[in-house]
Amino acid sequence: MRLVVVGNSGSGKSTLAKRLGVPHLDLDTLAWLPTEPPQRRPIAESAAAIDAFVATRDAWVVEGCYADLAELVLPRCTQLVWLEPGVEACLANARARPWEPHKYASRDAQDANLAMLEAWIRDYATRDDACSLAGHRALFERFAGSKQKLASRDAIAAFVP
Repeated sequence: MRLVVVGNSGSGKSTLAKRLGVPHLDLDTLAWLPTEPPQRRPIAESAAAIDAFVATRDAWVVEGCYADLAELVLPRCTQLVWLEPGVEACLANARARPWEPHKYASRDAQDANLAMLEAWIRDYATRDDACSLAGHRALFERFAGSKQKLASRDAIAAFVP
């Protein structure tokens, strides 16, 4: 199994990846430079990190909201999975997510970012970038390999590659 999973923030990408029990790469960990305010890492640097991850494993999941980074690994995947459970489900998941120490120094720091994250999730359909509904739809439509769109929390929970 070599899956690429994309979707809105809070759609369940990390939860699904962990449930599948193979090494997974959260693209959030390499998409950003450690600056204030955060800035996107140059694509070439992110691509090198993705290549290093997938080159050393037979099975993997690469997951994130970045269609531009996901596209880089599509030639090596066995399936593209797009999670689209709707904004309300994404908001509920974001509010219930456990502390993510690989992203935030503390639970308080994560909670302080929640209002910004909720706004980001709500803007999914109106943004026009690599992390938007339009970006994910275009990626999904361009990909000629095996692909699946999961449009509900139940479908995501039942997914078996």
